Formats: sequence, C-alpha cells, structure tokens
Amino acid sequence: MTEQEKSNGPAPEQEKRKRLKPLQIISSVFAAGLGVQSSKNRERDFQQGHGGIFIAAGIVFTLLFIGTLVTIVQLVLKSAGK
Repeated sequence: MTEQEKSNGPAPEQEKRKRLKPLQIISSVFAAGLGVQSSKNRERDFQQGHGGIFIAAGIVFTLLFIGTLVTIVQLVLKSAGK
C-alpha cells in the first residue's frame, strides 16, 4: 500500500454501505426483541442498516407482539368460561 492510499483512507467502493436484505432486517428485529441478538449481527446492523428502517420494523414487531398476547389472553379467558 502506498503512502497516498494510507492517508486517503479506504477506496470509494469500500465506503459505500451494503444494504441489508429485508429478511436480515426482520430477523435482526425479531432477535433483538427477544433479547438474543448476536454481537456480530448487531455490528452488521449498525454498519449497514439505517435507523429509520429498524425503528419502523421495531414498532411493527411490538404491535404484532402485543396483538398476539391480547388474542391469546382472550382465547384463554373464553375457554375458562369468563
């Protein structure tokens, strides 16, 4: 590596962020919501992802999670005769 390459930093191709695939975003939000996100995936998300996408996916995940819990509780209460 030449002295000029060292001083200029990474090449422009390396500076471009890779985009996360939708399945990667969904799995990251699901894993983070359950508290089992790996360090490797968390670092990938911060380097390649955009905050707004994760915020929106987190809100959707939370709403689905709450809706699922409410549905389960209602089914249990109906089966208990209340």
